[in-house]
Amino acid sequence: MIRKILFIFSAIITIFILSCTNQVKERNPKELFINAGEEPKTIDPTLSGNDFVYPRHVFETLITKDKKGNLQAGACESWNVSDDGLVYTFNLRTNAKWSDGKDVYAADFVYGLQRAADPQSAAEYTSFMEYIKNAVKILSGELPVEELGVKAIDSYTLEITLESPTGYFLDILTYPIFAPIRKDIIEQYGDKWSLSPETYIGNGAFIMTERNPDEKIVVIKNTNYWNKDNIIPEKITFVMMKDPNLALAGIKDGSLDFSVQVLEQDIEKLKSDGILYVSPYFSTVAFGINATNEVLKDTRIRKALSLAIDRNYIVENVVPTAKSPTSAWVAVGAYDVIGDFRENGGEFIDISKEGYSNNIVMAKQLMAEAGYPDGKDFPVLEYKTTSDLSYMQVAEAVQQMWKENLGIDLIISSMEWAAYQQMRSEKNYQLIRTLWIGDYSDPMTFLENYLSYRSQNTSGYSNIIFDKYIETARNSANQETRMKAMHDAEKLLIAEDNLLIPIYNPSNPLLVSKRLKDYVVTPLQELQFHYAYLETK
Repeated sequence: MIRKILFIFSAIITIFILSCTNQVKERNPKELFINAGEEPKTIDPTLSGNDFVYPRHVFETLITKDKKGNLQAGACESWNVSDDGLVYTFNLRTNAKWSDGKDVYAADFVYGLQRAADPQSAAEYTSFMEYIKNAVKILSGELPVEELGVKAIDSYTLEITLESPTGYFLDILTYPIFAPIRKDIIEQYGDKWSLSPETYIGNGAFIMTERNPDEKIVVIKNTNYWNKDNIIPEKITFVMMKDPNLALAGIKDGSLDFSVQVLEQDIEKLKSDGILYVSPYFSTVAFGINATNEVLKDTRIRKALSLAIDRNYIVENVVPTAKSPTSAWVAVGAYDVIGDFRENGGEFIDISKEGYSNNIVMAKQLMAEAGYPDGKDFPVLEYKTTSDLSYMQVAEAVQQMWKENLGIDLIISSMEWAAYQQMRSEKNYQLIRTLWIGDYSDPMTFLENYLSYRSQNTSGYSNIIFDKYIETARNSANQETRMKAMHDAEKLLIAEDNLLIPIYNPSNPLLVSKRLKDYVVTPLQELQFHYAYLETK
């Protein structure tokens, strides 16, 4: 009798599992399950720092990108640029609507941009605002937001005036900080407006219908969107997940279609299984230094820490998906007057395998000059990072190198993404995991964050000469002048002041279901699922 009961119970379980499996296989091809990371700090398009994937699906900026990464008209139908390159005039779509059915007006863009420039908003990407006339003075509190160089000529015509000609301004306009914002929504709900589907009103391709912190964000196609007929997914569930093992299980059983969480050790197996996509990455990974830290103020110590790292070992043994070791900050892929900025600029220390032993000799000498021969009496350092396994493993490798070569002890502290962002903004660290992904193909995208007055400068770095180099590059229309100034700026930042310890240029491994088609991942790590679908069998 007991055997019979167990058999029946086992059969029921088996049927249930098979049923669930069939349900996964028979999923609606226009309903996607995407893991774009863990819980974002905010999905407010004005305030968002790195979690752009969510506002990019709910909001539409003036300029967007197509499947191939080319710029195209988004919320505007067309635009004109004045002969001097300072005034951009955008003709908005008269059929564009908010998700609640109200019309989108030029005044909504004006309000959104003024809100972004308001120092009280504490927006993270204000670096992009600084190109607009008077933005720097507004951000520093010298002028009111009404003086920002944006105005609504009429209901459907927007004018933006720049401080100086900026050849990549249209590229910048694709970022969520330039999205329109409803003034009435902000005035009624304040900072909590982006937390609820009822108040998270956008003008983009999707509408948020659910938001469960640390679990999921669900969006559905916006039937009021002007281009809704070309949007493929009916529903996207963004799953908040940080465990790569769970992500892999989801990809394999068909309950997940895409994930940014990948176990580096499984790369070759994942490749053979056909579920790994290694995306190009315009990026550099470095150890960032708090310039205000008493011990690390000494540039000799910073230089020694950099020289003592065996970058080739890390690339070959710790991060197998890395593209290359590096001692420079601007990644390969940024243009120069002729050719590639990085290739023209070269490295700042000898990163060859043969040169490492000599680097150790120089590092020991620098530490001795700084008063710490063989690391004697040198205080314990702390390195703070996100909990991603690959970053932890890199830190452990560096920890061992510094101990063996310099006699320096390093404590490694990891934290969740939101806590990491908060800690970084408060400059509450000595050494920090620093990853920068270029926002556009000009070298400026890697350098301008270290301007002394830049809100995104969380390093405490301040050098008037560096500022002048960057301002020269910003204000000149001559490419030779611009590029020379940026080469000089990078050399000062990395080779002389040693503010950053660049280690490697990563690639971007992603887990992707064999069934997922027409998703978009750019070298700038822009994720777009507007045209994605599941291939039916």
